[in-house]
Amino acid sequence: MIYATLKTLHVLSIIVWIGGMVFAHFFLRPAVAQLEPPVRLRLMHDVLGRFFQAVLVAALLTLASGVWMLGRVAKQVVQSGGSFEMPLTWTIMAVLGVAMVAIFMHIRFALYKRLGRAVAASEWSAGGAALAQIRTWVSINLGLGVLVLLVTLMRWTA
Repeated sequence: MIYATLKTLHVLSIIVWIGGMVFAHFFLRPAVAQLEPPVRLRLMHDVLGRFFQAVLVAALLTLASGVWMLGRVAKQVVQSGGSFEMPLTWTIMAVLGVAMVAIFMHIRFALYKRLGRAVAASEWSAGGAALAQIRTWVSINLGLGVLVLLVTLMRWTA
């Protein structure tokens, strides 16, 4: 029961994170592109602030639930007399997941902060540059997230 709950929490957190990136990148960004820079940058700052709060929780829940599930499986294998070897797909998922969290932390605590300072100072060109960097890193994270899903769901093995 605990494993199923952890896995559900893990998957729901990933849905929030990846789904939010898809929405922001493919739907919100193009819709606000026609707005004047002050309006667009203030709106994106506000929306991203709310989204990044949710992603921070989702990323930490994803990491914690993933580590906990790995630990439970390893413990069960060892207690039954076996030797635990993490499957390649789990290793790929874990490595890319940690990379995604690191990228998100850079986005949230460096780039988003830069965007906030530019918006507060009405420096629209600096804000646009910060937003462009956020978009680039979100695109990279979205690509990594999709790769994790493909590797996990396709169950590729070496």
